[in-house]
Amino acid sequence: MSTEATSKFTPYQFLLVGILALVLFTIVLDFMLMSALSAILLPKLEITTKQFGLLVSAYPISGGISAILLSGYTDRFDRKKLLLFFYSGFLLGIICCANAPSYQVLVVARVITGIFGGLVGAISFAILTDSFETNQRGRAMGYLQMASAGSQIMGLPLALYLASELDWHVAFWLIAAIGIIAIFLVFWKIKPVNMHLHRQVNGNPLRHSLNIISNRNYLIVFLNNILLVSGDIILMTFSSAFCTNNLGVHLDDLPLLYLIAGIATFICAPIIGRLTDKFGKLNIFVAGAIISILVVAVFSNLGLSPLWAVIIIHTLIFLGINARSIPSSALGTVMPEVEDRGAFMAVDASLQQAVGGLAAVAAGWIVFQSEDGMINNFPTLGVVVITIMIATIGVMYVIDRMVKRRNITSA
Repeated sequence: MSTEATSKFTPYQFLLVGILALVLFTIVLDFMLMSALSAILLPKLEITTKQFGLLVSAYPISGGISAILLSGYTDRFDRKKLLLFFYSGFLLGIICCANAPSYQVLVVARVITGIFGGLVGAISFAILTDSFETNQRGRAMGYLQMASAGSQIMGLPLALYLASELDWHVAFWLIAAIGIIAIFLVFWKIKPVNMHLHRQVNGNPLRHSLNIISNRNYLIVFLNNILLVSGDIILMTFSSAFCTNNLGVHLDDLPLLYLIAGIATFICAPIIGRLTDKFGKLNIFVAGAIISILVVAVFSNLGLSPLWAVIIIHTLIFLGINARSIPSSALGTVMPEVEDRGAFMAVDASLQQAVGGLAAVAAGWIVFQSEDGMINNFPTLGVVVITIMIATIGVMYVIDRMVKRRNITSA
């Protein structure tokens, strides 16, 4: 079969990407919502930036612990069944968030959400990797990244509007309602994903996880993804509070800020995916990293600014994130063997989430809110983020060389 023929998506592949995108839509919306609610929750719950950093980190840290403990089991079951189980637990946690009466209860609810939700993304990416050829994954990842854009276009602005006009609890009820539709589609339309069971690794699941963690080829991918996530989370944890308190963006304009960024991402994500397949993953990643470094340098040093200027810079931040995450995800999926894929994705997710949780805590320690509401030390936070971005360019170069060497050896 020709390369051109195999690169075309089948109708089922399009359907699969759509369903997984809807699942990730709720996961991304939930995670983005917590950071976006900083401008609302800080005064509503009467908490400090350190307490809010802990609140944001509760999900990723609990998700990371859950994923690492269960990673050895992820290649031993049908991936569809695993997705149904963990996504159900995630929705249970969301309902707990929607009913949380206080800061303390909300932290517990975020832990429950993280324990189950921490593996949903890993399982979804494992399903996608099992269902698409290598030369299709750039576009598949691009379409899947549209879930993030969709959450900004449709989900996040609506959730923020409901949170500001009604109550922040209502925003979580919105996620729960969308999630019920998504889990029904997973059950009804996705076929069993069990071909990996024919190449299942026998033995102790914990040993399987340790083998994944000790694999040098896998470790470099883990390091790259850890750096990507930690930099983005450090920047975004207090970005909405920074926009409203420092840049002069009105609370009512926050939905518009995320809406326009979402529309731009929705349009550009599949284009970035196609460019990734056409021009190479490393080239697109480096271009995205350079754009991100320049934009973060400007954003972190802004003062009072007109709304249109903040919208442009904020949108470029999200485009830079996608221009790095799409090629990085596509290149990273080439590394694991078929029998390791589920455990690899789970360990990767666990490390990203655990470090991401620590990054949210670090952001809460770097910045502080003064009595007038201003978020201080944001330029310092920007320097930290830029340093991390520079490091990822070097790590991605190493991964690209490793993949090319492996392809030459196996040819």
